[in-house]
Amino acid sequence: MANKNLFQRIKGGLMPHADTQNSAGGRAYQLSDKQALAQYVATGCLNGTFYNSDKQQLENVLKLAAKVETRFLAQLALYARTKAYMKDTPALLCAIIATRDTDLLAEIFPQVIDNGKMLRNFVQIMRSGVTGRKSLGSAPKRMVQQWLNRASDQQLIYASVGNDPSLLDVIKMVHPRPKSSEREQLFAYYLGRAYDISKLPHPLQDFENYKKTGQGEIPQVPFQLLTSLGLGKQEWQSIARTAPWHMTRMNLNTFLRHGVFDDPAIIKLVSDRLRDPQIIKKVKVFPYQLMAAYMNASDDLPAAIREALQDALEISLENVPVVEGKVAVCIDVSGSMHSPITGYRGTAGSKVKCVDVASLITAAILRKNPLAEIIPFTGDVLKVRLNPRDSVMSNAAKLASLPWGGTNCSAPLRWLNKKRRQVDTVIFVSDNESWLDSAHYGCFGGAAATETMKQWSQIKQRSPSARMACIDLTPHGNTQAKERDDILNIGGFSDQVFKLLASFSSRQTTADLWVDEIEKERVRMPLKSSA
Repeated sequence: MANKNLFQRIKGGLMPHADTQNSAGGRAYQLSDKQALAQYVATGCLNGTFYNSDKQQLENVLKLAAKVETRFLAQLALYARTKAYMKDTPALLCAIIATRDTDLLAEIFPQVIDNGKMLRNFVQIMRSGVTGRKSLGSAPKRMVQQWLNRASDQQLIYASVGNDPSLLDVIKMVHPRPKSSEREQLFAYYLGRAYDISKLPHPLQDFENYKKTGQGEIPQVPFQLLTSLGLGKQEWQSIARTAPWHMTRMNLNTFLRHGVFDDPAIIKLVSDRLRDPQIIKKVKVFPYQLMAAYMNASDDLPAAIREALQDALEISLENVPVVEGKVAVCIDVSGSMHSPITGYRGTAGSKVKCVDVASLITAAILRKNPLAEIIPFTGDVLKVRLNPRDSVMSNAAKLASLPWGGTNCSAPLRWLNKKRRQVDTVIFVSDNESWLDSAHYGCFGGAAATETMKQWSQIKQRSPSARMACIDLTPHGNTQAKERDDILNIGGFSDQVFKLLASFSSRQTTADLWVDEIEKERVRMPLKSSA
């Protein structure tokens, strides 16, 4: 009889050999060029992460972008801005497209470069030379000119906040030809030239008059323009009454310091604004932005404000799907997950860590799927008891506070196999930088499958129709589970992740669902290859 150790039947079907190493040195599978680029663009803020520097991320994006067709770059730029709500990477993709197909850039430019911050990002990236040129060029320059002429007065007023480059720098750079006398006076105002105040937008008229007299209503301009005017409590309360939603979220502690919440009426007004479902939907809020606001909120903030933030978070998670069948959520709480979700940016870095966002996603899924089994892991599985009826914020905080160590993505699957659990859907929330299982079950590298795939094959033997969705929160180009009909790899931390999870769990999808979704973005078909 032949040697059974050599010729035993492979459980769960033929397993693919690992073909790369991840940043931690463990076995992994290389994502396709499109998948890897989407992963970098949907999760990367072009800042250093636990495993990759900002320069490495930029180099990888540029290399991957060179390998895909320009049309996909345009689709990915649209997806990243309108669905994943990213800022820097969509602007970078536009700068790359500018060197390859300016007609295609013109088609997507108004949708991707949709505010002053995005405009400045695009100009900064173009002039940096990272995409091969240090000038805008005639076609991109024309698009910037058109943006400056077509933007609303309010968009331009808010675009005036920020530097490197400033709005003034951009205007000087492209020399827009104003289409109206009012826009001509507005450009003159920002260029420091003589202007007719009567033809400025009313908020700027009010602002200039208030600077001179200190009298009247607080002008409806970005509060950053007002901070040097020595405002008192009443003025700050006036700002809070009319502040846009995101400004309110980001400046709760500032309002507190200036006595805004001494007025109970303003407490109610701000609380109602924060939890307004229509506004939350309109402003495209990240759930993690609300978590950040809650985590950064002073203990001295009124309880009503803190409760409103929790209510707003629950509302922002309305796209979390109800997943049919038996669900297991495997959440990575290892050391690398304790790096900032937006990368290291010195003192400007976010206090929200990858593990906080992973915990938020997990707690949200539990809220909609109260029978889901939650399996935290580092090098091994950890024990936790969560109440599905508790607030998402409370359960997320409990998960994020678990002890942490090395990373072993196969540990929760091994635990499910040991317990002989039947599952229909397994959801991973991780950075996928598994290495402990590679070291324990064999030397690094080699032709073996990842331990995650080995353990998944055993689950598939018990539960043939089971599916596994791997949600990755960090920018890199590999995974622990090879993409196929029963395995989805997706990156990001917007509510679009939940929409794709719903499609995947409905079992009405095929392999490469994420790339398929990106390629649904409507851009013209090229007349010839523009790769």
